[in-house]
Amino acid sequence: MKKEQQATAEGILFTDQYQLTMAQLYFHLGIHEMPAQFDHFFRNYPDYGSHQAGYCVNAGLEWLVDWMQEVHFREEDIAYLRSQRSRSGKPLFSQAFLDWLRREGDFSGISLDAIPEGRVVHPNVPLTVVRGPLAMAQILETPLLNQLNYQILIATKAARIRAVGRGQLFLEFGLRRGHDRGANAGARAALIGGADFTSNVGISHVLGFPPKGTHAHSMVQAFLAMGMSELDAFRAFADLYPDDCILLVDTIDSLESGIPNAIKVFEELRRKGHRPVGIRLDSGDLAYLAIQAAKMLNDAGFEDVLIVLSNELDELTIWQIIEQISQEAPRYGLDADRLIGRLAYGVGTRLITSAGAPALGGVYKLVAIQKEGQWIPALKVSETMAKTPTPGNKNVWRIYDARGKATADLLTLEEEDPTQWDRIVLVHPWDQTKRRALMRKEISELEPLLTPVLEEGRLVTEFPPIPELRKRREADEARLDAGVRRLVNPHIYHVSLTKKLFAMKKELIRAVTMVGQ
Repeated sequence: MKKEQQATAEGILFTDQYQLTMAQLYFHLGIHEMPAQFDHFFRNYPDYGSHQAGYCVNAGLEWLVDWMQEVHFREEDIAYLRSQRSRSGKPLFSQAFLDWLRREGDFSGISLDAIPEGRVVHPNVPLTVVRGPLAMAQILETPLLNQLNYQILIATKAARIRAVGRGQLFLEFGLRRGHDRGANAGARAALIGGADFTSNVGISHVLGFPPKGTHAHSMVQAFLAMGMSELDAFRAFADLYPDDCILLVDTIDSLESGIPNAIKVFEELRRKGHRPVGIRLDSGDLAYLAIQAAKMLNDAGFEDVLIVLSNELDELTIWQIIEQISQEAPRYGLDADRLIGRLAYGVGTRLITSAGAPALGGVYKLVAIQKEGQWIPALKVSETMAKTPTPGNKNVWRIYDARGKATADLLTLEEEDPTQWDRIVLVHPWDQTKRRALMRKEISELEPLLTPVLEEGRLVTEFPPIPELRKRREADEARLDAGVRRLVNPHIYHVSLTKKLFAMKKELIRAVTMVGQ
């Protein structure tokens, strides 16, 4: 794709056609600049089939805002839209609408509040709240969902891998299997979610991380094809990278060839004053091979050399590997915890594609329109109450119990302030028979979650570096109950409405349904 084509494909036309046709309708009705509010949220946690997420990690906001501040309708974009024709051959977009896009077609009128990146988030909670002129807020729907949903999905997967791997070195290896340039966003999200490094060189440089990697099987294959040996290949690699030497040992036979040859090279490095870094296992029974590798390396005096595992890993396979090592390592005279503590994980395909749950059900729904200075709730009535969004201008609060653990996220009307209440009644978002009451003395903290990001296009926050986002995630995870963090069948975290907000939602459903009849 040529540079000019890329500017068109990835600029403000990076949206769906129906966003533009709706925007033109609003324009011709004269309501295109009417203030509107849209909420972005997701309905369900990722379900990977054999295991499920009990929380998600917010990500993608900084890149979305950067994009919003850069794009506008260029002359090339206007010319393209002018060329579109209806089925009868008439121009699809009127000249008056195109002139308005030329003058006003950017996101400078958009205000945005959001839960910050790195925070733990839950279903049906507004993660991103967009306010601004109806037409431009409508056009923003597609790029916002595209950019935020994917990074949330990958950050969540990475957080689960980080947690199950007991904090050991975790490398993101997914660039070759990622979805085109989306692998850059995936690598960033993985770093937020807990990956220590990525093999992706370009994005590592942009984000301030050193890229990490080993070598490929093809290096050993090339030496073998030239009549040399695996040992020759290892020696050549170690000679060039004596202080960064991780050897991939499974091209021929891990136990009979790869590891013995790696040990020979490590001994040569040690005699030269260098410290070998590790070996990498990329096939076979990784738990068994890790045990045997550890025994062989220990016998040779390399007790601290890393054992990097890769090949179709995800949180469930890592958990199974750790469980197998815990049971079998003592049979070979090894300390299981010490062995697990020297493992590292290179995770590629199943992370960058979020295997098992390849899309997040994030949606962007109109929840309010401002008319004559008053915000009027807007509602989409779905076939089930569970899919009916909560309308109106809202705030989001996180409630921490007396232990300091997060016990619920509470949606309130914008004017409600639960910090002033002695008793808080939490109502299920769509089942009013499910409710509970908390006395203020049972609550250690009430934290507002939404923070201002843009005010009419002007950036009013600072985006911290990824290490700070990781700290946010770690702090939030530490305040979750163990059941919510569980790898399989996690406990349900409660998201609730106030009585007043639930009553407003119920009444609006009744009114909209009556009008529809």
